[in-house]
Amino acid sequence: MPALTFLAFDYGKASIGVAVGSIVSGQAQDVATVKNVSGQPNWGQISNLVQEWRPQGFVVGLPLNMDDSENATTRAAREFGNRLGNRYNLLVHMVDERLTTVTARHSLAQSAVPMRRHKSRLDRVAAQTILQTFLDEQTRADLKREP
Repeated sequence: MPALTFLAFDYGKASIGVAVGSIVSGQAQDVATVKNVSGQPNWGQISNLVQEWRPQGFVVGLPLNMDDSENATTRAAREFGNRLGNRYNLLVHMVDERLTTVTARHSLAQSAVPMRRHKSRLDRVAAQTILQTFLDEQTRADLKREP
């Protein structure tokens, strides 16, 4: 059975949190923060992560409003997901990311991470939360398919 590794991204105008995980382990872990340069993702850094982790697909957080409507950030995240999929020729799964930053903040507050380091890890932990949501959904879908 292939590892079915995924890289997940929490897209933001200034930076992009990145996490990695697999269907086999069912676990996600935060790995990096990619800075946007002049409004563009640092594709060199993303390529290095793709080369290192060799994912079979991507997961990108979709920042919807609480009423399910879209906003400028939603459109930017979709565009990033499209560019990511086209650049690396891999399937991109868009995952509702509402409240992931709140969850990430709570997780960091509960951890031993000093408060001054929360900001630098927030995007990464949000990406981890997005990916964990995706992995959990895959596990639930697999359980429903079993006889």
